Amino acid sequence: MSVAARGKAPHVLYVAWGFPPCRGGGVYRALATTNALAAAGFRVTVLTATRETFLRYTGADTSLEDRVDPSIEVVRVPFEWPVLETDLRRWGAGRAFFPRLWQKYRKRLDVKDFPEVGYGPWKGPLEDAARALHADDPVDLVVASANPNVDFTVAEYLHRTAGVPYVMDYRDAWTLDVFTGEQLHPDDSRVAELERTYVEGAREVWFVNEPIRAWHQQRYPAAADRMHVVANGYDPEFAPRARLEPPPAERPLTFGYIGTVSPKVPLEPFAEGWSLARGRTPELAGARAQIWGYLGFYATPSPALQRIVDAHADSGLEYAGPLPKQEVRGAYDTFDALLLILGKGRYVTSGKVFEYTASALPIVSVHDPGNAASDILRDYPLWFPVADLEPTSVAAAVEAAAHAARHATPGQRAACAEFARGYSRDLQLRPRMGALAAGLGHRVDEGVPS
Repeated sequence: MSVAARGKAPHVLYVAWGFPPCRGGGVYRALATTNALAAAGFRVTVLTATRETFLRYTGADTSLEDRVDPSIEVVRVPFEWPVLETDLRRWGAGRAFFPRLWQKYRKRLDVKDFPEVGYGPWKGPLEDAARALHADDPVDLVVASANPNVDFTVAEYLHRTAGVPYVMDYRDAWTLDVFTGEQLHPDDSRVAELERTYVEGAREVWFVNEPIRAWHQQRYPAAADRMHVVANGYDPEFAPRARLEPPPAERPLTFGYIGTVSPKVPLEPFAEGWSLARGRTPELAGARAQIWGYLGFYATPSPALQRIVDAHADSGLEYAGPLPKQEVRGAYDTFDALLLILGKGRYVTSGKVFEYTASALPIVSVHDPGNAASDILRDYPLWFPVADLEPTSVAAAVEAAAHAARHATPGQRAACAEFARGYSRDLQLRPRMGALAAGLGHRVDEGVPS
C-alpha cells in the first residue's frame, strides 16, 4: 500500500545526478523543483551523487546546500568517475602502461548496463538504492531529471517492478542535438529504444522550451499530450534587483556574463567584436567585459578558452572566476549591461536568459539569431541581438547596448522589469505541481496554488 493510500502526504522520489553542492547550470532547476515539491506538501527524497563527486571533479558551490528545504531527505549514491581520476596512486597498471587500450576498455565497460559513457555504471547502484528506499517507505511518484540520462532508469525501474508513475524532466535532450538539430542516435540504437520505452510509459514529460517539446511530440505522437514546457525561469531569491537608473556618468561601463563558458559558446567572435567596439566608441572608453563562472565544464579553466580571454585583456576582457550562487545578486549590482553568449542552436535557450531579464539592464545577445533564446527576448525592451557572429556585427550590438546603458529612460527599464515577472521559476513550476498533486489525490498546501 502506498504512502498516499495510508493517508500521509505522497512520497516523491527525485532523481538527479547533479544536486547541491554540484555547481552545474542544471542544479538550480533541480533545487527549485525539489523545494517546490516540498512546499506543495509532498514528502521528498532525493537520489544524487556523493558530495565528493563534485568537490573532486566538477567544482562545487557548497552555499547551495543551505538552500535545500530542510524537510527533504538527500540520499547520496556512490559514483565512480575513473576517466577523470588524476591521482596516479589510484591508477591500475593497465591504465598507466597502456592508456589507449584502457580508454577503449573503459568505454565498453561504461555502456555495458546503460548506453551512456561515464555514467552507465551508475545504473546498478541507483536501482539498488531506489529498491531499498521503496521497500522502507513506498514511493508514490518518481521525478527523474536528466542529464545524465541514467537518472531515468530509476523511474522506469520502479514503474516496471512496482507500478510507480513517473515524470521525465529533460534539462536538455537525449536523442536530439540541440545545437545542430540533428538526431544523435539512429532509430534502431539502444538509446532510441530506451527513450521510446521511457517516454511512452511516463505520466508527464517536461522540456525547457517549445522547440524541444515540438521535436519530441513529432517523434512520439502517442505521448504528445503528456509533454509540457517547464521553462527554467529565474529564482527570485537569487535574481538581480531591477536597475531603474543609469550608472554614474563619470564611471566606465561594466558588461557582465554569468555562467559556464563551454566550447560551444562563441567566445572568440565576441572577444573580437568587443575589442573592435571598445577601440572606436567613446561610450566604451575604459569599459570592462567580465566573465564570471567557469571556463569549460570542470574546476580547472580550459586552457584554450583562457587564451582567448588573455589575448583581449588589453581591451578590458576579464575572466573573474567562479561565482557562488549566493553572491550572484551582488555581481549583477556591478554590471551596467549583460552579455548573453550562447552556442548556436534552434533549441538552445539557457536558464540565464530569464535571470538576465530580471535585471532590467540592456542585454547583448551574441548567438545565432535562430536560437530559441531569441523567442524569449524578442519583446524585451532593451534587447540588442547581433545580426550574425562577425566582429562588426558584435561590435554594433555592444555599442547600441552601451548607449542604452547611459540613456535608457526609467520607463524603458520599468518595462523590462515588468516583462521579467512572468518568468520567475515558481510560476513556471506551479501548474505542474498542481497537476501532479491532482494525479495522486493530494491537495496542494495553501500558499502554493496550482
